[in-house]
Amino acid sequence: MRKDKKQVIGDEIGDEQIKLFLDFEPVDATSPSLHKLIKAYRGLRIDDFERFLGFFVAAGYDLDGKDEQGQTFVDQIKDQRNAAEYIELIDKARS
Repeated sequence: MRKDKKQVIGDEIGDEQIKLFLDFEPVDATSPSLHKLIKAYRGLRIDDFERFLGFFVAAGYDLDGKDEQGQTFVDQIKDQRNAAEYIELIDKARS
């Protein structure tokens, strides 16, 4: 990085940028809902993921979409280090 360029980490992203994660479509038999959740999980910070879930649910997507092996988003992330926070957000979005 050039010395005159300041590295920017953690800038707030807008709703429109978060909503872009609703546009991702799977290339296999994975449910579109699950695919969108995985992309958002990988690409967004926890606070932004929480905002994403509001848009996700409002758009009518399924929080329990499954992949070809019958696994949900929670099944896929439950062994990861920060999974508890994300699972809590999923549970909160269900109610």
